[in-house]
Amino acid sequence: MPKKEKIEQMFNDIAPSYDRLNHLMSLGIDNIWRKKALKEIVDGTQQQILDVACGTGDSTIAIAKAMEPGGRVTGIDISAGMMEPLMRKAAHEGVHDRIKLLQADALRMPFEADSFHRVTCAFGIRNFEDRKKGLAEFLRVLKPGGRAVILELGIPDKPFIKTLYDIYFRHILPLIGGIISGNRAAYRYLPESVYAFPRPETFCAMMERAGFHNVRHRHFTFGLCRLFIGEK
Repeated sequence: MPKKEKIEQMFNDIAPSYDRLNHLMSLGIDNIWRKKALKEIVDGTQQQILDVACGTGDSTIAIAKAMEPGGRVTGIDISAGMMEPLMRKAAHEGVHDRIKLLQADALRMPFEADSFHRVTCAFGIRNFEDRKKGLAEFLRVLKPGGRAVILELGIPDKPFIKTLYDIYFRHILPLIGGIISGNRAAYRYLPESVYAFPRPETFCAMMERAGFHNVRHRHFTFGLCRLFIGEK
């Protein structure tokens, strides 16, 4: 089975428990990281924003709450199961009218070129079957002057913290995640996908080769999270 179909099936399987387990993966501070990314996404104008690999919608909803009236955030994901609770959560927050959802592949997005002021992806690009193609699609659908804002989990820089992180991510998280979700394989895959993600300087170079300009990178919480920004 191709990687895309495997990822889709895996996320459909773990969707009911994903919100709880996502907080476990990030040690409960992913919302702080999302708020930092939000400052690079919402600019106070009536924006059209694309949230790629939107999942259960934590970032999508945060964007919708922060954006100006008249703006719209479009969320796409290959997993219909992951998106199922999103509009229910958005309605609870009073922003469902600012959100449009579509099941779609990030490598073949069904949008015209130059459609969005921002393209963002939070904790999803490491799962792409072809990151180079994904970045090319990000650039294609961005309007000139638009910005890609990518959050991704990372490996801590400091040796002592990295050792603790390794113990948690490689041993404790798969055990807890497997028990809660019933899918131990998924919570073995998810930590390994973080270790397999390129180093920050390598990923920045990938963005530049894809055609992005003014590419920069920031890290949060000792490198547990990385923020990548590039402009069209």
